[in-house]
Order: sequence, then structure tokens, then C-alpha cells
Amino acid sequence: MTCHAIRRLCAVLFVISIPSMATLYFPPAGQWAEATPQSLQLNPQRLQQAVDYAIASENKAPKDQAIVQATTFGAREPYDQIIGPMSVRAGANGLIVYQGKVVARWGDVDKVDMTHSITKTFLTTVTGLALQQGLIHNLNDKVAAYMPPGVDLYQGAHNSQIRWEHLLRQSSDWQGTLWGKPDWADRPEGKTPADWPQRPLRTPGSFYKYNDVRMNLLALSTLYVWRKPLPQVLHERIMQPIGASSTWRWVGYDNSWLELDGQNMQSVSGGGHWGGGMFINAWDLARFGYLFLRDGNWNGQQLVSQQFIQQARTGGPANPQYGFANWFLNTDQKALPSAPTSAVTFEGAGRNVIYLDKEHDLLIVTRWIGNGPELNQLVGKVLAALPAAN
Repeated sequence: MTCHAIRRLCAVLFVISIPSMATLYFPPAGQWAEATPQSLQLNPQRLQQAVDYAIASENKAPKDQAIVQATTFGAREPYDQIIGPMSVRAGANGLIVYQGKVVARWGDVDKVDMTHSITKTFLTTVTGLALQQGLIHNLNDKVAAYMPPGVDLYQGAHNSQIRWEHLLRQSSDWQGTLWGKPDWADRPEGKTPADWPQRPLRTPGSFYKYNDVRMNLLALSTLYVWRKPLPQVLHERIMQPIGASSTWRWVGYDNSWLELDGQNMQSVSGGGHWGGGMFINAWDLARFGYLFLRDGNWNGQQLVSQQFIQQARTGGPANPQYGFANWFLNTDQKALPSAPTSAVTFEGAGRNVIYLDKEHDLLIVTRWIGNGPELNQLVGKVLAALPAAN
């Protein structure tokens, strides 16, 4: 066989081996095809063991999220007043989607609950959409240049150096107060309360710090760019095209309202630290996760650019295991030893998780699972049920 013929044969085999978008299943609005484990060569006993484990591993914290706030963050932070809505959650619930089909579910997957910091992934996605739209020219641009006259969020020698990339990666080290919450009051640093307001300043981009004040800053900055409510942008650009329900709500704080272009708008929060954030059910979380499992493409429509997703799932210089908020990476397999290095999770307190595993064409949504090794154990049990493990 000639070299030319070999190259042609290899090209044909490559095309055959990669499923086209037309062969992939995308759930229509209001329904999601289910498949028996046996029909996809899954081990039904092992899959059931995984489900049983998820149910048995429910987080033991109170279901009332206001009580959880008061006894966790509120017990060790100043300015802990709740200023947004909270909820009383359901019990453990979740979904397992394999090769596009629902193969298992448990608990009340229809319950609309807080999803805490998974909200951050919705937020960074909406910021990414502004980049796609050309409203943001480059993520390396300084954010100050995008703010309207009279907005002083990025003034001064320190804050003026902050770029969009820094906000997206939680490495901005922004200094200030937003919606009555000082940046230093979230997970305060120092040996005594007197040390907290005197925290060290780090060069923007050089230091990773999980901080909800700064995520709320990203939400407000992105609102100024879009000039319309971010839930509206998310609904039009993402949730409606992927067939999400009408029950989800993304809200901010009682005091996070502003007038923009003559209209009263609420700046939403990036999590549930002081209330607010995304309230959503497991089905809609699964659709959102499935969009990224399919590289931002939904049934042939590229909703989120592949370039942005590649940036989001790449670790930053300040934290190699963290992409854009809230893309938790597994490249060192310390967080999830049972999962492949390519796995990604979107995570929120409580514990709410969307697990994405392109290597196995697997999506797991698990809500209100324990905060310790339970997620890794669940992932391991699900992977043990897949055909390759049997």
C-alpha cells in the first residue's frame, strides 16, 4: 500500500472513531431519555451501590441554610449578616448521565435549592459570553477601562492593575467594600481580629484567594458591560437554548440594586455566602454540566466558545488546580484520586457538585453529599460500574 493510501485510510478511521455532533443525544426541553444500565453495558449492582452510597453519605449539617451560615462562616467572620434569600434544602439527590442518557437518579431532583458556589460557574460563563460578544476585547485588559464614568471600583495604584483574567481566577486581590462587605471579612487572614483589616496586599494575579466579595465584584463589573441583568443574559444565551426549566432563579442581595441606563437592576451574587446566588434543581444543573461535557455545543449550536472553555479548564499561575471560577481541576489527582486527571468539577458548599468526565462520557450531579472523601468515593463507585471496569 502506498504512503498516500495509508494516509487516506488513517484519515477515514479517525473520522469513524470520533462521533459526530449529529450522533450525540441532546435532551429536549422537559424530558431526558433514560436507559437501563444493562443496555449500556453498565454493571447494575455496582451502579446501585453508588446510588445507595450517595444517599447514605448525605451531609449531616442542618437543612436550613441560614442555620448553616450562622454556624459556619457566621461563627468565625465579621459582617456575617445574611442580606439575601436562603432556603431549606432537600435531602441528598442527584443524577448520573452516561453517554448522554440518564442511568440513575435519587432523591428529590426537582427541588429548587441553593447551589452556593456553583453559581460562580454560571457567572464566569456569562463573563465569557461578553467576551464572545465583543463587549470585552481581551481577558488581559484592565477592568477599569470598561467601567462607566463615576464608577470608582478600580481606582488607586493597587486596584487599577486588576484584569478580567484575575477576577475570573480569583487572584485579583481587590481591596475594598461591596454591598456592605469588606474584602478582608471573607475568610479573614491573621492571628487576631485586629489583624484582619490589615491584611497584606499582593500583586493582582499573583495570589489565589477564594473570596465571595471579589466574585460579587466580577458580577457587578460584568453587569456594567452587558448593561442588562445577568440572569436575563444567562436565560437568553444558555438556559433557554439547552432546554432548562423555568424554575431556576439567580438573585443578589437586598442592597445590591443600582440604576443603570435609567432602569433599576439587581447585581446578582456569585454564591450563597450571605444569601442569594443560584436557586436551581438537579435537572437544570445536569443540562448546564452537559453543555460543557459537549465542549459548549448544544445540538450543533456553539453556545460557549471552545477557546473560552479551554481557558476555563486550564489552571492559573496562582493556583494550577483552579481554572476560572468555579472550575476545579484534577490534574494532580489529590482531590479525586479515583477520577482521571482530565476530570473537572463545579462545586458549591453543602456539598453541591457537577462532575464532568469526558474520558468516560460521564456526568454526575450530586447534591448535599458529605464534605469529606464522599465525593471521591462516589466517583470511584460509579466508575467501577462502567463497561471498562467490568
